[in-house]
Amino acid sequence: MTTSGPQVPADRKPPFWYAFPIAAALRKVLLRGYGKQDARADLLAGVVVGIVALPLSMALAIAVGAPPQHGLYTAIFAGLVTALLGGCKFQVTGPTAAFVVILAPIVTKYGLGGLLTAGFLAGIILFGLGAARLGNLIQYIPLPVTMGFTTGIATVIATLQLKDALGLDVAAMPDSYTEKVHTLWSARGTVHLMDLGAAVLTLALLLGLPRVLKRVPAPLVAIATVSALAALCHWLWPAFGVATIGTRFHSTVDGAIVAGIPSVLPTPALPWGHGFPPFGLIRDLFSAAIAIALLGAIESLLSAVIADGMTGTKHDSNSELVGLGIANIVAPLFGGIAATGALARTATNIRAGARSPFAAVTHSLFILLAMLLLAPLVAYIPMASLAALLLLVAWNMSEVHQFVGLTRSSTKSDVFVLFSCFLLTVFFDMVVAVSVGFLAAAILFMRRMAELTETRLQLDSLEEAAPIVLPARTILYEINGPLFFGAAQTAMSTLNAIGTHDFETLVLHLGRVPAIDATGFAALERAIDSIERRPCNVILAGPLPKPRSIFTKARLAARHPGLRIAANLDEAIAMAGEPGTRPLSSSEPSIDPTTSR
Repeated sequence: MTTSGPQVPADRKPPFWYAFPIAAALRKVLLRGYGKQDARADLLAGVVVGIVALPLSMALAIAVGAPPQHGLYTAIFAGLVTALLGGCKFQVTGPTAAFVVILAPIVTKYGLGGLLTAGFLAGIILFGLGAARLGNLIQYIPLPVTMGFTTGIATVIATLQLKDALGLDVAAMPDSYTEKVHTLWSARGTVHLMDLGAAVLTLALLLGLPRVLKRVPAPLVAIATVSALAALCHWLWPAFGVATIGTRFHSTVDGAIVAGIPSVLPTPALPWGHGFPPFGLIRDLFSAAIAIALLGAIESLLSAVIADGMTGTKHDSNSELVGLGIANIVAPLFGGIAATGALARTATNIRAGARSPFAAVTHSLFILLAMLLLAPLVAYIPMASLAALLLLVAWNMSEVHQFVGLTRSSTKSDVFVLFSCFLLTVFFDMVVAVSVGFLAAAILFMRRMAELTETRLQLDSLEEAAPIVLPARTILYEINGPLFFGAAQTAMSTLNAIGTHDFETLVLHLGRVPAIDATGFAALERAIDSIERRPCNVILAGPLPKPRSIFTKARLAARHPGLRIAANLDEAIAMAGEPGTRPLSSSEPSIDPTTSR
């Protein structure tokens, strides 16, 4: 019989690690059983995804400002670790376009070592989020926030690719977006037609090949074809030349300088040097590490949710964060940059027939094998081709149709949040965008919730055809909706306006108040105090279980001896006609909400 691990006797409490959220996806697969057909399907799917991820990983590392091999290291180590320790069966982890906006400034300011250190710190944060079981918090991030910063990131990525796609002569790109655009525009006279031709041809193949070749990944064929054509043209006409990985990057292997990427794995080392990282470096990179961790968590869990929708499975969000955290701790030790779940690669993995995390493991091993065997050929890939690939990635990432559709179908407040996140991401950074967008969305949500809480005041002597017959000199005040801090003041303020009316009893109907928080309770108690000082009787009618439990914990009845609590509205009206009715003791059983009227 297959078991999930060591057996724990029924009379003993299992150790803390027994239910720790780690390797949930792999454990489910092994418990279910794994056969030869599963292995064959995972092998084929992993090869397909590896072919897609190979050029993309290098392109994303270059977009960040790091040598291309660091993108491959990321796909190898982060992809392998997350697949084995994560919580989604089909997730493929690696460098993604969303990180470009955050990581590029780190490389500029702190170099490659700072970039790897920031990823390492982000891994610790991600591990902590998963260990604390905070993975489900992703559902509380509103769509306008994620859509806004995602489209903003895509805009920045597309802008950054114009330099290599057009072959512009730009010494260095500034930090701010407006300065980047100004620099590119100033260099418009240096457009290199050969690089532009390579980019256009690559983009045409990327768009056209999927209509003809259904099973072969278009990026592999497109980039291989353009690389071969560029090399052939240079051999026939030496004057023909485009910038390639070999002309842009060089590596040192056994003391010899090699064009392009090295054909060996790096020796594991701490990215900041020896010992513990300097406190000053941690302090400088901590805010960036938080941004990397939050974006990584958002993108990875969103990708896992979409994978669930495509396959009908259920991922473990906490295990996914723990696995992703460990992956981002391990990968920088081998030169890998920040990684997260990649939606496009995950979807490709599913469509290719993957059945377990071993498909993602195969993808990492394929990239490792390709790097060791094909490194000399990588040097011939034109930079313009990789830029064209990222332009297409940015377009797909932007989801323009959904962005436009959201502006047409959403409320003004949601559109405000959407454009705020978009503009702040483009002109400032993602941390500011998400912080402001999330805060604005929360405030607007609270305002909408407060508007849902309604009240109705019935004065027995002033209303004709009153819906409820009340005893003489009795007022009925009904609250419909949650009584929380956003709605408490408005709901209770009406009671201040009845001070001029002549009445002896106030019936406060709470049968439609599902929840009450500290602010709402304080406002309610102040209202009870003000009414009792008249002096008048106060009867609470039909409180539901959650508010009733708060009243009991706060000893509301003991603090207000004249207060009476009725099981429902009918009982409260009867009490109003008989002021001597015994108050409902706080020790009596909770009220059944189905009996309140």
